Amino acid sequence: MKLIGSKYFMYKRDHLYCETIPLKNIIEQTGTPVYVYSKKYFVDRYLEFVEAFKGINNTIYYSVKSNFNLNVIKLFNDLGSGVDVNSGGELYRALKAGVSPDKILLTGVGKTEEEIEFAIKENVKLIKAESLAEVYQIDKIAANLNKKIEVAIRVNPDVDPKTHPYISTGLLENKFGVHSKDAVKLFAECSKLKNIFLTGIDMHIGSQILIADPYVEAVKKLSKIYFELKSVGINLKHFDIGGGLGIRYKDENPFKISQLAKALLPFFKKLDCEIWFEPGRYLTANGGILVSKVLYEKKNDNKNFLIVDVAMNDLIRPSIYGAYHHIQPVKKYPKREKFVADVVGPVCESGDFLAKGRELRKTKSGEYLAVMSSGAYGMTMASNYNSRRRAPEVIVDGDKFYITRNRENFDHLLYDEKIIDELH
Repeated sequence: MKLIGSKYFMYKRDHLYCETIPLKNIIEQTGTPVYVYSKKYFVDRYLEFVEAFKGINNTIYYSVKSNFNLNVIKLFNDLGSGVDVNSGGELYRALKAGVSPDKILLTGVGKTEEEIEFAIKENVKLIKAESLAEVYQIDKIAANLNKKIEVAIRVNPDVDPKTHPYISTGLLENKFGVHSKDAVKLFAECSKLKNIFLTGIDMHIGSQILIADPYVEAVKKLSKIYFELKSVGINLKHFDIGGGLGIRYKDENPFKISQLAKALLPFFKKLDCEIWFEPGRYLTANGGILVSKVLYEKKNDNKNFLIVDVAMNDLIRPSIYGAYHHIQPVKKYPKREKFVADVVGPVCESGDFLAKGRELRKTKSGEYLAVMSSGAYGMTMASNYNSRRRAPEVIVDGDKFYITRNRENFDHLLYDEKIIDELH
């Protein structure tokens, strides 16, 4: 089994550490499953992003959907980031984390009237619209509240991001944004509405994008629209390229942020406006792991299984995307022989697995495994399927660690649920 190390998660004397904390110390307090995040990783990735684009007027809006832990949101906010929220719930989280409304963008293809009203009442910086009907809805709600709100329109540039089809969002077959060929006409129509300020053009072409070319192609297309709008008197204040930057899960070779900057800066410098970014996975994924306990070893004929206490409700990416997450021991036993096994969870679904046909060192019941690259789309996609309690979250800061969310108890599962006597 190939072990992955970094300065954030590394082995010392065969024990896996997060920064300077041995994971066994965390497990003793929290049990498993447990999410463990490295604060230093989050900070380093953010500052790396800032450095890459320091030559232009820009703002980073951390994409909350990747990791909505209140302390993670607050950490990026404290570093200077705004936040991109995709629902009323994420907006509520951002506000609770202390983010000023004027640093919050509300995005999403299907915002409800309630969510739009919530955002306008809270005076968020901007609402991103994805259809003409939605722009009119925003204008109507703003008028009813006797307010004006900044609005940007997401344009679908019809660019193939070369990623998994479920996380591709920039093709015409996808549900997101408005068609690029209709954009100028649509912007012109929306600019006449009285309760919105039309201030930006946005895109988001997908997630886990590993090469810069799709960004270059999309920015070229949107730049053309930007200048067409300028020629008819529509002067936009920002140009938003979204997020979607890929990271290494297995053996991928994603571009460095400095390489993306080198490719895009020439285009950005021609635009007379602020450039916005909405990274999520890039800032958090490899800064988190999910620790699991091996419950049982099992063999069916020639098929080996490791049954662990992490299930698809804790980390659903392998089940729905076939996503690869590297798995390595919390304590190494280098002299043990290797074997091939499926690493599966306790949920009653055949799709409940973390890995299939994975080569590992022999692992025994009661030992622990670390599921790597779990800092994005882990807890945010978790559920209570099979009435399983969601895992705690821990943030490591140097030689200290903090339990930022405890494991749910059974009362959490029954929140506001009651037996109606008249039904029985």
